[in-house]
Amino acid sequence: MSGAAITLGLCVLAIVTGFLLGGALGVLRWLRLPGLDRVLATYVSLVRATPLLTLALVVFFLVPATTGYDMPAAFAAVISMSVNTSAFNCEIWRAGLDDFPRGQIEAARAAGMRRGLLLRRIMLPQVIRSHLAPLVNEMTVLIKNSPAISVIGIVDLTRAAVRVGADTYRPLPPLMGALLIYLIIVFALVRLQRRLDRQSAARHAP
Repeated sequence: MSGAAITLGLCVLAIVTGFLLGGALGVLRWLRLPGLDRVLATYVSLVRATPLLTLALVVFFLVPATTGYDMPAAFAAVISMSVNTSAFNCEIWRAGLDDFPRGQIEAARAAGMRRGLLLRRIMLPQVIRSHLAPLVNEMTVLIKNSPAISVIGIVDLTRAAVRVGADTYRPLPPLMGALLIYLIIVFALVRLQRRLDRQSAARHAP
């Protein structure tokens, strides 16, 4: 349970950070700013192609080597997971903005609404509703990939289960317990997404 608490705490921090960072990157990619768009596209492609385990090692060892700052393992874990999920979130946000109905954008501009207000009041809320499923799916993927952070010394749920198995010489029961806890966490997240979908559909029903 201690390992589960660590996994859940780090994942929540990374999910919130990655969600916000990915949203900001998605908006910047949607704007297609000259010069910056290619840089962001390269960043997203590199991060998406890099395994979380490798990214965690790079963050944990590269930052102290280049800055002299002795980074705590938990901080490195949150940064690496946040960077990883932000790249995938970025593409979800960008796709949602690209697919947004042009009629609503033109109507808002005709009414004198500026781009920033258009994004905050009209576009982003609708993108969240229409793309809630892929956003939550990315959250579940991050949770399932989180055992990779044990490589930098984090005693997460999986590593705690392995330690218990090594101490008791019975590896299967603690691993099955860890599996059950992962299933509960992911199931609760999916149920929350479905509930939000139903509430959104009820509010916007004709």
